[in-house]
Amino acid sequence: MTARNSEAATLLLHHRPFQLYFWGRGFSNFSRQIVAVAVGWQVYALTGSAFALGMVGLVQFLPTAVLTFIAGHAADRYDRKRVVQLCQMVEGITAAGLAWGSFAGWLSVAHIFLASGIFGVTSAFERPAAAAMLPAVVPAQMLQKGTALTSGAMQLASISGPALGGLTYALSPGFPYAVTAVFWLMAGMFNGAIQTDRPARTVDVPTLSSLFAGVRFVRDNPNVLGTISLDLFAVLLGGATALLPIYASDILHTGPWGLGVLRGAPAVGALLMTTVLARQAISRRVGLRMFQAVILFGVATIVFALSREIGLSIFALAVMGAADTVSVVIRLSLVQLATPDEMRGRVGAVNFLFINASNQLGEFESGITAALFGAVPATLLGGVGTILVALLWMKLFPALRKVERLE
Repeated sequence: MTARNSEAATLLLHHRPFQLYFWGRGFSNFSRQIVAVAVGWQVYALTGSAFALGMVGLVQFLPTAVLTFIAGHAADRYDRKRVVQLCQMVEGITAAGLAWGSFAGWLSVAHIFLASGIFGVTSAFERPAAAAMLPAVVPAQMLQKGTALTSGAMQLASISGPALGGLTYALSPGFPYAVTAVFWLMAGMFNGAIQTDRPARTVDVPTLSSLFAGVRFVRDNPNVLGTISLDLFAVLLGGATALLPIYASDILHTGPWGLGVLRGAPAVGALLMTTVLARQAISRRVGLRMFQAVILFGVATIVFALSREIGLSIFALAVMGAADTVSVVIRLSLVQLATPDEMRGRVGAVNFLFINASNQLGEFESGITAALFGAVPATLLGGVGTILVALLWMKLFPALRKVERLE
């Protein structure tokens, strides 16, 4: 069984549409991770404020909240790969502007917030369209492996991206932004070369009914609603990564390179887990496995909150990344399999809204609670809250807990 799974994963990596998709999403995620390190360190260096770090997450989330349903409609009505490609071009240009401002010395916190807002707009359109492309570039029976391998590509970039972001920032604040401009251009080239059999759709004027069709679909499917909302509330409370600049500087007493290593640690755990899932798909009790993974994520967050040794902190973050990968693969596979192709953009937009809320509003929540109570109590409370949410959701969505297989 293991040999056949390994062979299937290898064949999928040589399937040209998936191969291009794999590298395109990987380079795009690489850029996001580098920018996250550079923006976080630069904002904290300029302000010394945990509140300002939280505001970065809020600035990125607001465009998603406003545009998500329009973005989902666009993903279902326009050529998805062109939507993704256009967003990556805008992201590359924005990153080049940050590089210019850093090298020239005129970049301010206001400029960084503006760029973060632009990244929020492009993410609102890019990520639902990119997610909706996946079933078109993999055979239907290999969707879970395709999801795992795609997650692996993004996590592989996330391992190197933060470390490179920290290293290049130590040389000059403008270098990481210049690197991301190049990588976003490469991502756009890969995505633009993808050929699929998805027929062109008629571009019509969006109506309120069509814009919110994804919301109705999620509302009417309890397992999908439970899966997406679990991610929202659990990760919303467990947003420890927003406080990594504080942990690196004030608690673990390391510099930009150490921050990059800390940011890359969850990706190391995620990549290891992705390797396992790509070879051996989760074949039974998938609902329970998802809840167990979220609980483990919360436990690891608590360990990280209390750690004063960088080695233990890195290990805890790696466990968080591995646990999150199990949840992500199950969640995305379940949503994709339950959604018809003509709805995937709009349902993906709802899913992305929840993801962004959990990640970016989680950063905002962490920044606020850290400003009020301190970084350690804020992270500790987040870990405990994540565990409580998982236990509550097991009671609220018993059918989701009993899902046996992804079919």
